[in-house]
Amino acid sequence: MSTNTVLSVALVLIVASAIFVSLRIRRVVTTPAERAVHAALSTASLAARALRGGLTEESAEQAAPHLHALIGCAAVGIADTDGRVLAWTGPHTELAGPFEAAARQAVDGGRRVLVSDTSGSDAQVLVIVAQPLIVEDSGTAGVLGVVTTSKPGPGLLGAVAEVARYVSGQLELAELDASRARLDRAEVLALRAQISPHFIYNALNTIASFVRTDPERARELVLEFADFTRYSFRSAGEFTVLSEELHNIDRYLTLERARFGDSLQVKLQVAPEVLNVVLPFLALQPLVENAVRHGLAPNVAGGTITIVAADEGTDCVITIEDDGVGMDPDLLRFGALDAVERSGGGATIEVAHVGLANVDDRLRAAFGNDYGLVVETAPGSGTKVFVRVPKFRPGIEV
Repeated sequence: MSTNTVLSVALVLIVASAIFVSLRIRRVVTTPAERAVHAALSTASLAARALRGGLTEESAEQAAPHLHALIGCAAVGIADTDGRVLAWTGPHTELAGPFEAAARQAVDGGRRVLVSDTSGSDAQVLVIVAQPLIVEDSGTAGVLGVVTTSKPGPGLLGAVAEVARYVSGQLELAELDASRARLDRAEVLALRAQISPHFIYNALNTIASFVRTDPERARELVLEFADFTRYSFRSAGEFTVLSEELHNIDRYLTLERARFGDSLQVKLQVAPEVLNVVLPFLALQPLVENAVRHGLAPNVAGGTITIVAADEGTDCVITIEDDGVGMDPDLLRFGALDAVERSGGGATIEVAHVGLANVDDRLRAAFGNDYGLVVETAPGSGTKVFVRVPKFRPGIEV
């Protein structure tokens, strides 16, 4: 017998032994009750996957078969708040009409409605249980309909109520997801509104100054300005990748360098492996704009902005540092990052910071409180802002 044949036979025996041991272990530790619980949880999770998108005709059609299997009844229907049947699974489709009427009653009364039907040719008694799906703070979101072939007892009615509560919970999570998405969009709009009008005015003035003296340079700056505004006001998702954010920062700094000349220097150091890290849209540009406006612009001699993106294990750490005028760290408390007031000598000085609180809130909302902004600063010592984002986070994508 050849060596290859021996190895093949040995491999088959090893695999067969592993399968046999696995089956024996499964038979010992898995009881019928455990298998039933596992099956119920699996079925519920399949229904939840569809319902997390909200109650629509499509999601109802996807969820209804799983709810039917979970309850173990004759048929299941799902209706909207107008009583319109969105989905029906199982026999007795002739009861869709009576279910619509029962669903409207359940919505109007905010309580369960039972309807008996004996119109079948075999005089079989069918009962429709219309259980409202009530979402906290929003009221009734729809109706779960269950058809039974006999009068439902307390056990079945309790099970229907629990399944309805489970469905309502998934719909509530869907509403929270939708409201969070709306809030994210609103925060991006608010951040766009905070993009300095002074920058736009100065950029256009700078471009105008080159029109006669250097038309080709003016043309290049117009294109950079167009690309900057196109990216900043795009209608795409709430997240982007680091490489795209850095490209937009480069456009911004190109326009600022045209205005400040050699007094504005930029250093960039980026680890290639973090270029595809996902982060909130417009998370870095406001930080760079603050470095230019509040760090370097007040400094007659100008200065340098240093941007570093480093790979630190499971995280990517981005720093935006300037060697400008700095400020009192006591004036930079989170929650007051957008407009910090300092009183002295009877006067109030406001130090405006473009979108820092917005960026801090969005980072924490996306990745957790461990990923907020960290700022190091002191008068005359410049400012350094740390942005830490995970290199991968489930559910966060462009």
